Amino acid sequence: MLDKNAKIFVCGHRGLVGSAIWNNLLQRGYTNLVGRSHKELDLTDQLAVRRFFDAERPDAVVLAAAHVGGIMANSLYRADFIMENMKIQCNVIGEAFRHGVQKLLFLGSTCIYPKNAPQPMREDCLLTSPLEYTNEEYAIAKIAGLKMCESYNLQYGTNYIAVMPTNLYGPNDNFHLENSHVMPAMMRKIYLAKLLHDGNWTALRTDLDKRPVEGTDGQCDEQEIRSVLAKYGIEDNRVTLWGTGAPLREFLWSEEMADASVHVLLNVDFADIIGLRRYSSAQPEEGAAQTRQALSATIDRNTSSGRGGAIPSLGEIRNCHINVGTGKELTIRALADLIVTTVGFTGDICFDATKPDGTLRKLTDVSKLHSLGWHHKIEIDEGVQRLFHWYCSSLSEA
Repeated sequence: MLDKNAKIFVCGHRGLVGSAIWNNLLQRGYTNLVGRSHKELDLTDQLAVRRFFDAERPDAVVLAAAHVGGIMANSLYRADFIMENMKIQCNVIGEAFRHGVQKLLFLGSTCIYPKNAPQPMREDCLLTSPLEYTNEEYAIAKIAGLKMCESYNLQYGTNYIAVMPTNLYGPNDNFHLENSHVMPAMMRKIYLAKLLHDGNWTALRTDLDKRPVEGTDGQCDEQEIRSVLAKYGIEDNRVTLWGTGAPLREFLWSEEMADASVHVLLNVDFADIIGLRRYSSAQPEEGAAQTRQALSATIDRNTSSGRGGAIPSLGEIRNCHINVGTGKELTIRALADLIVTTVGFTGDICFDATKPDGTLRKLTDVSKLHSLGWHHKIEIDEGVQRLFHWYCSSLSEA
């Protein structure tokens, strides 16, 4: 357990998950938090990250910063997705090690799993078959990140934990029509189509002033607004969505992801995870104790020799990351119906089957997470209502 006075650096503290983790830590009494905006600290800049760690000397790090997006963005900006994420991870994890950080939590994504992974996806199915092509670069970067954590732990006895959240949504979500994930993009499209049908141009212009689309804001004329929205499948009382609507997806409220992440940060060590893997459920404490002895020996050896080394007594250790999700799923079409009801939309929802669906099913096996003492509480219907309420409230903010 980290001391309440521990200095914790939350990378990406203004993002969807980072902001929720920041607030969760505050609620638990951890007030010595450090955050930097992208303008204040570019995590892809190795020298800048090193200078930050030299100055701040954090005791723990939460790596929630990433270059993210949906199917369209992943397809268009493939080089950006692998390069930006690899830079962020290498810089932050490398400097955390160099500065002796006690605990690091790395946030990945369940897109790390193979396209045709057995369902629900257990941690052990990592790297067993090809990835989904549309997000291959992002997935490879995240796999590299979790392997960095695992490898540093095994070679140097560090305590870096990787968690792999399912699809997240919640306060501070990204509603950009090109770069956002499926739920916020779908919600905004349906909302804007309703406003067009209702002739509520005041609300529509307010929305575009808050979040312009391709430079088109609320000050533009009606024809220009209709034209740019049509490019994204948004028309008067009609919305066109990508794919067939058949893929199944699992969704987790971001504040619950934050709670799970902080639970792991404060209560779970790398030794606990290995102990779960190497010993029966009836002997988890014994397994963790023996693993801690091996890791402690590694730390002592590295301290005296100045270099790392493997831990032969532990055998082959891999897939030590933790899935974070609900273990429940619904189709994209069912999600659209749920959003339609929440928004009060009475128009048509059409699916363009010529566009990619992505992976057809991505359900996580969360048994490891449950064994470590955490379960979700917010179901999808309540979560969609919460998200729409937050979105509408955000439009009235200055």
